[in-house]
Amino acid sequence: MSETEPGPGSVTVGGLILANPLWLAPLAGVTTAPAREFFSRLGAGLTHTEMVSCAGLLQGNLKTQNMLNFLPKDKESGDFSDLLESPVVLQLFSGDADRMTRGAQAAVARLGPHRFAALGINMACPMPKVTRQGAGAALMKTPKTAFEMTRSLKRLGLPVWVKTRRLSEIPETLRFVDGLVEAGADNVCVHGRTPPQRYEGQADRQVVTWAAARFPGKISASGDVYAVEDIEEYLGMGCVGVMLARGALADPYLFPQALSALGYPIPLALKNPTREQRLEQLKRLGERARQFCGTRGAVVLIKRLMAGALKGTRGSRELRRRAGSTTDLNELLEVLKT
Repeated sequence: MSETEPGPGSVTVGGLILANPLWLAPLAGVTTAPAREFFSRLGAGLTHTEMVSCAGLLQGNLKTQNMLNFLPKDKESGDFSDLLESPVVLQLFSGDADRMTRGAQAAVARLGPHRFAALGINMACPMPKVTRQGAGAALMKTPKTAFEMTRSLKRLGLPVWVKTRRLSEIPETLRFVDGLVEAGADNVCVHGRTPPQRYEGQADRQVVTWAAARFPGKISASGDVYAVEDIEEYLGMGCVGVMLARGALADPYLFPQALSALGYPIPLALKNPTREQRLEQLKRLGERARQFCGTRGAVVLIKRLMAGALKGTRGSRELRRRAGSTTDLNELLEVLKT
């Protein structure tokens, strides 16, 4: 944790001093370094890596190792004066406590102890490719392993953040969260859907309310965050922070709009951006993504964020149509100039 005192509007959460309580959740195929920088520029007070496999780290898998990388400051001079990326949580997954610890150690050794703000354990992903390894939401069925993971990572000296879900019964959920906090979790993000629901149905906010009341200062929230009112409701429940996931893709500018509603000073160019300013942000994202993940990866990322970033603007449907027909980054950037 920083030794400096919190500044105006900042929040002390989970062993960290953060600029604000709105954070970008881990998103597979999205929260690479260029996207993290993009959302940081829009105001996200904290971001996450994609889910990183501890098994992949220990096997030396190049694709997994590349998920740890940050954007270079500048490929020419080594300096990029307006580089902006919020504190980053390294989001890890494993079904085994020892492998989790060794994977985290390998990641920290590769990038250094100060690169990541915190170590995150994913106990929320409901997808079979993760749960069949005993990882993600499957850990909610093996609390002994989940708690041992938390204790083990805590010994590495960085704050430990856990992302989990609602169990079938609220008392059962609260007992699980209690075990995580007792094991040393600095922050527990509770998503109000059960693992079998995956991403269907409505997220239960009552369980988040009860968790926030029972563990003050320890609970953040995710699930169905699509409007400023959703964020205000979660914070009003006593949550210390809110993670935006699919809502961030649906409208990236929800970050500055919500921060403005919460009283943070937000430039007009972010709070109420023109069509041209939105296009400029997307072009910049494309150029930065080119450096990090090549032209193909840059095209995929821009297309993933384009609909939300241009939401409600003149001619956005036609732009998306033209963008959808190209796989060439230079052509896509030309489309964004129109």
